[in-house]
Amino acid sequence: MNLKEIQQLVKLISTSNVDVLEIEQGDFHLKIKRNDVKQTVVSAPAMAQPMVSAPAPAPAAAPVAEAKPEKAAASEPEAQGVQIKSPMIGTFYRSSSPDKPPFVNVGDEVKVGDTLCIVEAMKLFNEIESEVAGRIVKVLVDDASPVEYDQPLFLIEPA
Repeated sequence: MNLKEIQQLVKLISTSNVDVLEIEQGDFHLKIKRNDVKQTVVSAPAMAQPMVSAPAPAPAAAPVAEAKPEKAAASEPEAQGVQIKSPMIGTFYRSSSPDKPPFVNVGDEVKVGDTLCIVEAMKLFNEIESEVAGRIVKVLVDDASPVEYDQPLFLIEPA
């Protein structure tokens, strides 16, 4: 199998619903796996290096990660309370759909178990509930923005 045929297979996989394609011919083994990073790995005697069809944007992520700790350190002294953190990596949504009002706003009183937001991860919408009763002091994340595991989402002043 030559490089041109492999590239055609990669294009075919990227436009189809197939997630994994594996081909073995003698000592040649080709496995194409589609995921979020879209890496294609080819292993054979002549081609032992991985080919990356769509690299992850590492340089863009690094400055954002560096800026957040400074912001968090600056906001801690001015507002105290309980932080509600994201239990997973995903996309933060303040409401159940774009035409619905947010679950909570700054100043709202919440009870333990009240839904605060939704975090979408892999097409699953996970409701994030309040762990404490109190008043919403601050929403720390913009609607429809990506969130990391353990990233603070809300600041709640306990009742």
